[in-house]
Amino acid sequence: MKSKELKLLIILFGQLLAIMDIFIINVSIPSIQRDIHVSNGDMQLIIASYLIGFASFLITGGKLGDLYGRKKIFIIGLVVFMLSSITCGLSSNSLVLIISRFVQGISSALMSPQVLSMIQMLYPAHEERTKAMGWYGVTIGLGTIAGQFLGGYFSSLNIMDEAWRLIFFINIPICLLAIVLGLRILKESKTADTAKFNVFGVVILVLGLFCFTYALTSSEQGKFDGKSIFLVFISIAILFYFIKNQSNRAKKSQSYLIDFTLFTYKNFNLGILAVSFFFIMLDSYFYILSIFFQEGLKINPLDSGEIIVFQGLGFVLASVFSTKLIVRFGKKILIIGLLLIISVLILQAYLFTEGVSWVLLYALLFIHGVGVGSIIPSLANIALAGIPKDLMGNASGVYITFQQIAAIIGIIIIGSIFYYFLGGKPLVSNYQKAFEMTISSNIVCLFAVIIIIAKVPDHILPGKK
Repeated sequence: MKSKELKLLIILFGQLLAIMDIFIINVSIPSIQRDIHVSNGDMQLIIASYLIGFASFLITGGKLGDLYGRKKIFIIGLVVFMLSSITCGLSSNSLVLIISRFVQGISSALMSPQVLSMIQMLYPAHEERTKAMGWYGVTIGLGTIAGQFLGGYFSSLNIMDEAWRLIFFINIPICLLAIVLGLRILKESKTADTAKFNVFGVVILVLGLFCFTYALTSSEQGKFDGKSIFLVFISIAILFYFIKNQSNRAKKSQSYLIDFTLFTYKNFNLGILAVSFFFIMLDSYFYILSIFFQEGLKINPLDSGEIIVFQGLGFVLASVFSTKLIVRFGKKILIIGLLLIISVLILQAYLFTEGVSWVLLYALLFIHGVGVGSIIPSLANIALAGIPKDLMGNASGVYITFQQIAAIIGIIIIGSIFYYFLGGKPLVSNYQKAFEMTISSNIVCLFAVIIIIAKVPDHILPGKK
């Protein structure tokens, strides 16, 4: 294997861990709730806390890599990820697990921006870089597959009590291998930037996002109390202050986290909107599907994980071939992919019932994955097309941040819709109704993405004439 390919493999290893641990917990939700007595609201916060840490520190992680070295921050991310995985696996209550998952998310945010930056440096030529980004997309699909499968597999093992803890301990040998190889093979790189790190901006952003998300997740089944409403208003005020603070610092030529001139680019705004609606749909779908399979259709965790693996296989397959179709046919492929997802979701809402054929489960999940895989790689291309090189790193961080915040919002809002229709004493028929209503919400999000994609200028994704 060539040195360049080996370096790519190592950094994609870090990305695989970050993606895998978003999904690995989904299939284990019922086991965790049963063993450490976690409420639905706390379970939503356990899921979301990883995404909160991830979303809140992505821009920070990118800036740290620029200032102090991308290899160094990548390795630090791996070490913190390993340590937080250990504390996750040893958690005895929901609070410890929430905090540990939050730290896991932060460590993933330290790794992910370095992956994108190092790919740009390893592959300066356009054609090579396009292929590398294709493998980056495949890594997302493999992370989804590994997360869903390993979550179900470990939760079903009988070798120890509370076997779900193994979903976190498996990260230890993987991290150790990546750390050793990374230290030996990766080369250091950083931007010649003497600007001071904007710690105050990081604190404001994290505080605002945490207050907002905690307010929503603590309101189980969508029932808001006075405390939740108060926290929402406080978070909005904090985030408004963050925007004003960052704008003022930019005007004074001081260090800042976000360059708001990015939002003067139409395609960037369209890309941000599209990825936000898409990930509100996608992450809430995975969260609810695992619960529906195990609690509604009474499918055991291992079988549930194996079924969802077919979605990941479709994603990987589409990621490999979709870029070629986009080059030839332009944004029409995206609209076709979105309509395909909508069609499959409608079929799932009506056909995923007790006694459903396993072949039908496999087929519909696979086709769903094909639709998803045909969309995700191109959303970033829409957002970043035409962005100046000096803003590209900042734009990438902001893009991924919006993507992750949307995932949090999807889990919280659409998850609350699911629990609302499920009711206090869930029956099989209630699970079916709750699943149908959340699928309806997902479809609304997808139609919003279609409208946004239709507004993307033809020169962004032109296709061949």
